[in-house]
Amino acid sequence: MDWVNLLAASRLGSKKSSREQARSPFHKDYDRIIFSQSFRQLNRKTQVHPLTQHDGIHTRLTHSLEVSCIGRSLGMLAAEKIEKYLPAWISPADVGAIIQAACLAHDIGNPPFGHAGEYAIRDWFDQTYHAKPYLFSEEQWADLRQFEGNAQGLRVLTRLDYHPNDGGMRLTYATLGAYLKYPWLSQIIDDTQHQPNYLRPKFGCYRSEKALLQLIAEQLGLIQLGDYHYCRHPLTYLLEAADDICYALIDLEDGIVLNMLSYEEVEPIFIDLIADYGLPEELAQNTSWQQKIAALRGRAMKRLVDEVTSAFAHHHDELLSGNLPHGLLHYCSADISQGIHRAKNLAREKIFNHRSKADLELLAHASLQHLLNAFIPLTDPNRRVSFKEQRLMVILTSLGITLSDDYYQNVLQVLDMISKFSDHQAYAISQELQGNKIGLL
Repeated sequence: MDWVNLLAASRLGSKKSSREQARSPFHKDYDRIIFSQSFRQLNRKTQVHPLTQHDGIHTRLTHSLEVSCIGRSLGMLAAEKIEKYLPAWISPADVGAIIQAACLAHDIGNPPFGHAGEYAIRDWFDQTYHAKPYLFSEEQWADLRQFEGNAQGLRVLTRLDYHPNDGGMRLTYATLGAYLKYPWLSQIIDDTQHQPNYLRPKFGCYRSEKALLQLIAEQLGLIQLGDYHYCRHPLTYLLEAADDICYALIDLEDGIVLNMLSYEEVEPIFIDLIADYGLPEELAQNTSWQQKIAALRGRAMKRLVDEVTSAFAHHHDELLSGNLPHGLLHYCSADISQGIHRAKNLAREKIFNHRSKADLELLAHASLQHLLNAFIPLTDPNRRVSFKEQRLMVILTSLGITLSDDYYQNVLQVLDMISKFSDHQAYAISQELQGNKIGLL
């Protein structure tokens, strides 16, 4: 692959050829994403803790903003370290803007309740619709059983927002390439293996967007590995690192706020990650744990950004040949991989398995199952609808859904609708469908 194609500033679906002078096309990508309705909807979507009432806990929106900040730093510093390989018309600030925009969008397709929401949707198709696969092709059924926020995000960016079915947000190919963590289609599931849905391989594109995936890959010159299966864009590795850094470290801060962890459990992990970058002076002062953790986080992130971009530059040739098998954090100093692993293990042990989180995730699971029970049956073109279903059709119509004779596309439309709901919207509508009018009493 080569950077001239990988940094393509042309836009998917664009009808214009002019280039803005005041800002780069990649800054314009960032603006389009941040002003989109789908991005605003992330404000009340789960990052880790569903339906949280605590204002200081991260949502998908605040998480995405923080990831975009780290991504911008990674992109700019990495570009400075490989600047001699980049075309003359690209600056480090441009590369930073590409990663910043892609990071901003990296969770834009996530359903309400985060990963618990993904699992709830997959469970529903596995368990409730298990007798229905004959209604779809084998490939379409694989998509539905493996609902994936990354593939849903590609629909949002390229098909749903701004210009429906005509380029979507019309982002540059470079930003779309950096966004695509998994530039391939879903795999057909072997039911004899009884594989849990949370262990199924990730993918980045539904069959409905496979022509767009091919177009993006061709415009960027991504190496083809199989049918509708391409290697990653090199900048995607920086997006992935930014996401890993943020959720590994900041999830722990949320755990302290919610009394799932103590500051004393978290401090050693941050100190080890900082290594010889020097401890912040706040640790020796009579300051609050919030001030100490903020200072530690800043110092740790500085080292991580330096290390990740050095790994990017060191493995530049492998990235361009599509032959880097692991994420960039894997190629940093050994103590960094160990520190990130310790952070994730602590979160898994004390946060992800906490009783209060489990209770809320069960509530989230039930809410999405009620929505799917109500709306997915309406997508059958041959179904004779009851009076109740006629009323449900009014709701679908009011939300912009127009059903057709294509069963697969109908189901995708309902999943588009549900995945855009915030946690609170999904919970409120599911309660109303059960006859429990929110705010009635």
